[in-house]
Amino acid sequence: MKKDQIIKEAKKVLKIEIDGAKTLTSSFNNSFFNIVNTIFNTKGLIVVTGIGKSGHIANKIAATLSSTGTPSHFVHPSEASHGDLGSITKNDCILAFSNSGQSNELNDIINYAKRFGIPLLSVSSNKKGLLSKNSDFSIVFKKPIEACPLNLAPTSSTTMSLIIGDAIAITLLKMRGFKKSNFVKFHPGGNLGKDLVKLSEIMHDKSELPLVDENELMAKVLILISEKSFGCVGVINNKKNLVGVITDGDLRRNMDSNIINKKAKLVMTHKPYLASKDTLVAEALNIMNTKKITSLFICKNEKPIGIVHIHDLLRLSS
Repeated sequence: MKKDQIIKEAKKVLKIEIDGAKTLTSSFNNSFFNIVNTIFNTKGLIVVTGIGKSGHIANKIAATLSSTGTPSHFVHPSEASHGDLGSITKNDCILAFSNSGQSNELNDIINYAKRFGIPLLSVSSNKKGLLSKNSDFSIVFKKPIEACPLNLAPTSSTTMSLIIGDAIAITLLKMRGFKKSNFVKFHPGGNLGKDLVKLSEIMHDKSELPLVDENELMAKVLILISEKSFGCVGVINNKKNLVGVITDGDLRRNMDSNIINKKAKLVMTHKPYLASKDTLVAEALNIMNTKKITSLFICKNEKPIGIVHIHDLLRLSS
């Protein structure tokens, strides 16, 4: 295939899958509400299951639920039939994904749920399928045209299942009042968790703060800039409020033979960019990159309580 044909095929796949996704509006109904409500009130774990491509979707949704405040785990239907049913308790509920709703591999899980009164929830494209009929609540989406030219390989259908699963997870996230800070607990080893660390956890404070009075002479300011190694100093007034900063750039702009005799307030940049102790690393990096600055003072009620250098943030995110 030529380049134009390859790109045309990709756009065709995109259109087919988007067209399928657009039909999902009708699936977000009372059944969706009942499934979300059941999961929200479940005291145990959410057991997510599925076979084949639906199994891959189920595995992803289990991970998304867990990372957004709804403890979940994936159970493979075949493994369930060989002992893993024992991991499902009466306090749990089961969320099963199946495009056809007729996968024989799900039979043992369906029967187990019925036998022990465990809520069975499902997502499929077959209202008359075995899975949907045996579910307490079932989301049924319109069977789509697959992007596969043979209309066989699960493509549009898996995309639609994924969207439904994500919609369940994000709705639950909002119902639980899950916040950005909660991600740090669940993502301590990844860049996401590191970017969501608050500046209060990594800032330099107290004796490390490079601060001078606004009436201090630049002779002393130059020494302090060199000693503290942040490439800047904060300038405070008689109320101890931060009123400006002096950076290497300010020094270059004001450099002359008399600079050492000037007062700090005559050299400083007024109204510097500031952060709060609750500002996240990701937000601070964005401020520094956008404003082209290398250090950021953290203030509370206009009083400096800390400082971070861009190297502190980059080390954390690397």
